[in-house]
Order: sequence, then C-alpha cells, then structure tokens
Amino acid sequence: MKCKVEETKNANEVKLKITIEAEKFDQAIKKVYFKNAKYFNIPGFRKGKAPIQIVERYYGKEIFYEDAFNEIAGEALEEAVEKNKLEIVSRPDIEVIQIEKGKDLVFEAIMQTKPEAELGKYKGIEIEKIEYNVTDEDIEHELKHMQEHNSRIITIEDRPVEKGDIATIDFEGFVDGEAFEGGKAEGHELEIGSNTFIPGFEDQIIGMNIDEEKEIEVKFPEEYFSKELAGKDATFKVKVHEIRKKELPKLDDEFAKDVSEFDTLKELKKSIKEKQQKQNDDKAKYETQDAAIKAVCEDMKVEIPSGMIETEVDNMIKEIEQRLSYQGIKLSQYLQMVDKKEDDLRKEYEPQAIEAIKSRLALEAVIKAEKIKVSNKEVEEKMKEMAKNYKRENDEEFLKNENVKNYIKEALETEKAINLLVENAKIK
Repeated sequence: MKCKVEETKNANEVKLKITIEAEKFDQAIKKVYFKNAKYFNIPGFRKGKAPIQIVERYYGKEIFYEDAFNEIAGEALEEAVEKNKLEIVSRPDIEVIQIEKGKDLVFEAIMQTKPEAELGKYKGIEIEKIEYNVTDEDIEHELKHMQEHNSRIITIEDRPVEKGDIATIDFEGFVDGEAFEGGKAEGHELEIGSNTFIPGFEDQIIGMNIDEEKEIEVKFPEEYFSKELAGKDATFKVKVHEIRKKELPKLDDEFAKDVSEFDTLKELKKSIKEKQQKQNDDKAKYETQDAAIKAVCEDMKVEIPSGMIETEVDNMIKEIEQRLSYQGIKLSQYLQMVDKKEDDLRKEYEPQAIEAIKSRLALEAVIKAEKIKVSNKEVEEKMKEMAKNYKRENDEEFLKNENVKNYIKEALETEKAINLLVENAKIK
C-alpha cells in the first residue's frame, strides 16, 4: 500500500491518496465472491455453484467492486492515518480514482484533523471569587425535609377539610352542562394547597365535611393545555370521602436520636451545616475552575473543524437517547412531545458542543505549554483507587488494561492543568 498526504486549501484538512496493489484488490474480490456465491442463481449451474468468471460475465465484472472496496479500504485508511500520525476528527469524504480487476485500487480520502489551539493569556487571568455560605434557612429547609420524610398520615374524623389536608374525593366536571373527557375520577387523593388542580378548585374544598357533596365553580386558565377547555367556565360535582393529615414529628433531641447518630438537635444541625458547606465548597470549586477555563478560551485562537462539532453533537444526542431510554422513551417520541425535529435539537446543542471542544483544546494546549507530566506511580495509585471503588481490586485484567491507564493518565494531566490555571489566577 502507498499513501500520499497533502494539505488542502481548508484549514485542518488533509487529502490522502491511497494506492492498494492489484493483487490485494483481486484477493478481496475473490473473498467477496465466496461470501456471496450462495446467492447467485445462474441457468445451467446449481445455485451458488457458478464459477466467479461466469458470475462476472452474467452480472457484469463490476458486481463485486463495491463490496471488495469496502472489504479493504477501511483497513488501508486506518493504517495510513496511524502511519502518518494524523488525529482525525471527521468522517472521510471518499472519491474512487481507479477501481478495476487486475489493476491497483486508487482512492482519495479528505478528512478534517484536530486543530491546535494558540493560547493567549492563561496565567494571571482574572476571575470573580465564588463562595457559597450555609444559612440558617438552608439548615431549617433540610430539617423540614427530614420532618416530611419521617411524618405519619393520620385520619381526621371530627372536623372539615383544612389547608394542608389530604382529601379523598370523587369529582365530575361539566362545561355548558356537558361532561368532558378526563374530567371524572373516583377516590382521588388531593393535597389541599398543592395547587395541582385548576385555580380555585382546592380552595373551595376547604370547609367540606366527610360525605358532603358540593358543586364547585371554576374557570380553566386561558393557557390550559386542552384548547377545548381553555378559558371555559366549568362546574365540578364533588364528594368528600376521607380526610387525612400529615403529622410532622417535633424538632427536638428525640427527633435527632430517631433520624441520626446524634443525641441532640444541636449536634444534628451542626452536622447538616458541615455537609452542606462541603457541598457548597465543591460547587464553588467547580464553578471557579469552569470560570478559569472560560477565561482562557476567550483569549485563545482556534478554528474548530465542522466534523469535530458534528461528532461532539452526536455524542450529546446519544447521551440524551440513553437518559430517555431509562424512562422508556425513544428519542423520536421525545421529539414529538416537544414538537421538534432532530435537526432543531442538534442546532440547539451546537453552542454547548463548541464550548466543550474549546475547553478540551485549551487544556491540552496548557498541558503542552507547561510540559505537564503524570508519573506511572500516580496512574497506578489512581487505578487502585478506581478498582477499590468498583470492587475490582483483584481484577488483574482491569489493573493492566492499557486503555484504562491512558484514560487515567489524560484525566490526571487535565486535572493538573486546571489546578495550574486556578492557582495562578487573580481572584477578585
């Protein structure tokens, strides 16, 4: 195989002219023939038994060209890219120059290559100080959540419905005297004050007693999702069957003992504050790192190839598909729900893709400029930590996996580059 590499007029783009020997191409034709011989039905021969020359004469000598090309071109292209140490970021645009049995196969592949960023200022960049402090309201909010989680539901029999109660009701809705679809339910549990029903509905349940029936007058919002009901006056016939109430435990030392390892409410509050402060500090750290990377990107010059953006968007769409699959939803169904086409979604994610690519290129440029290195010992220690986290301490295959090692090495280099940016930044 021969390969000639040329730069095109476009930035970050190369053209590879690849020549594969005639003998190798002819072998690929034979291989394709043997794979597909069983499908050929030629008069005078049992199905699949016609010699290659007869098949070519009957269907035309070009019958195997496309499959033979696909059989060897991909491998040849991969070999050429590796041999010339090219970092390709797009799918190849292929043009066949010569394809004929008994002759060399010649084709050209135009591909985009990974760009190299030209760093501007990356030391001494100015970024705003980011800090999040835990407030008393934050602690009270968490305690309220713990109260809710440890509450119990009690049945009320001696009073009418109050705000905050859970009322079990039957209802049926009418517009212009006619019942409408989806407007009827039996044994429905409704938390009064949750605002999950049409405005005004829950307020009119307040004061109703068990087994009481009542007609409630409401108006559907103008922006209601059902156009047939939007802005219409409606009457609901309602009957209350049961009233229940969420009873919250008292916030005291006993509560602290029940829900935690602490003996007093004061200790529990202190623990909540420490955990929340740790979360806040982590949030501030990541946002500071992000601000530093963005500042470097703003002062950096780079031309990102379209193929690189396309690949990044592809990966983002795949992540969306995966998340949707956990909910049992296909991407096509989601697009229908939000009234979008896939092209709309791709355009929507393009700015995010460009930002992600710029960040990676900036950090790679910093690693190169600062000659950041990671030792084998650092990689091994991180691998052992990962193995422990995934309970694979005794998995020799995992511990010796070169792909995992390379991934960890790159991650550690990136981490060092980010730390360098933050440590040398001017925090205002």
